[in-house]
Amino acid sequence: MRFRTFGMAFAAFAVVAGLARIGVAGCGTCDKSVVENAAADASFSTLVAAVKAAGLAEALSGPGPFTVFAPTNEAFAKLPPGTVEDLLKPENKDKLVAILTYHVVPGTVKAKDVVGLSEAKTVNGKAAKIAVKDGTVMIDGAKVVKTDITSKNGVIHVIDAVILP
Repeated sequence: MRFRTFGMAFAAFAVVAGLARIGVAGCGTCDKSVVENAAADASFSTLVAAVKAAGLAEALSGPGPFTVFAPTNEAFAKLPPGTVEDLLKPENKDKLVAILTYHVVPGTVKAKDVVGLSEAKTVNGKAAKIAVKDGTVMIDGAKVVKTDITSKNGVIHVIDAVILP
């Protein structure tokens, strides 16, 4: 009986110690900015290139906080052929900035909070429509496919389409 009690106590300690270690170790993305986290994921290479071309990398690396609805490379590929290349041209910087800032909401808006919204005012100044359809969160028709990538200056939600203001 003493061995069983000791074994159970040891197992409980191991679980608590493991949870404490997880809390101390961090979330894996919490020590990086939203830009650094996007840059560390190859599926956001087009977004990161666009953010740099628009001159927004420094601002989005600042203290924030920001909520970024981040389109993947696949999302950018859904745009008409030549659109991304055209937007990356220096003469189209204002248009690119308008599109990218439409993907950013001031503050940290976690998934549990997004589901309660009908719209979100973006850094662009315009409001993006939010809806929940069949348990899936949509922002201006783009599906939110991954949520709550926590960063030191905000949070990223991954979307499957580029949203336009």
